[in-house]
Amino acid sequence: MSSDHLQDQDSSLQIRWLIRRDMPEVLAIEHDSFDYAWTEEEFLCILRQRNCIGMVAEIDHEIVGYMIYELHKSNLHVLNFAVANSHRRRGIGTRMVQRLVDKLSSQRRKEILLEVRERNLDAQLFFRRQSFFAVTVLRNHYDDTCEDAYIMRYQLEASDMPMIAGKINRISSYYDADAA
Repeated sequence: MSSDHLQDQDSSLQIRWLIRRDMPEVLAIEHDSFDYAWTEEEFLCILRQRNCIGMVAEIDHEIVGYMIYELHKSNLHVLNFAVANSHRRRGIGTRMVQRLVDKLSSQRRKEILLEVRERNLDAQLFFRRQSFFAVTVLRNHYDDTCEDAYIMRYQLEASDMPMIAGKINRISSYYDADAA
């Protein structure tokens, strides 16, 4: 979906810092989005850390998405991200990811990292469309299911990505073949 369509449909979309009074709506989106949802205590514990930031997407004073990420010396690490079921596939997630990409710079932070559950194909495909590539697998990463996770990475400049002596990333090549 083009960003022009989003602007026509949701001209009041705002992306701003998450504040305490947003938590009930964020938690509702979290519980509707994930089988193994974070608790309010988990959100608050993460957000109390100095390097963690929360942002929300808001349309007409209604929270329709959120993202929690960590600031590191050379990268940003997305910890949690969801858009309300009723507002998916309308470009909101894309705008939130773009806001995060805009925080990268060639002098400092050059990449965004995140983990995606192996069964969460919708998220894998969404991030692939945002130019993220699966770079490795974390075996038995999730305590709740012993499920594997894919680490996905967005790099500021594709020319900075090192080639590994002719080896093909089978995870990313799967998505490339799927997109063709």
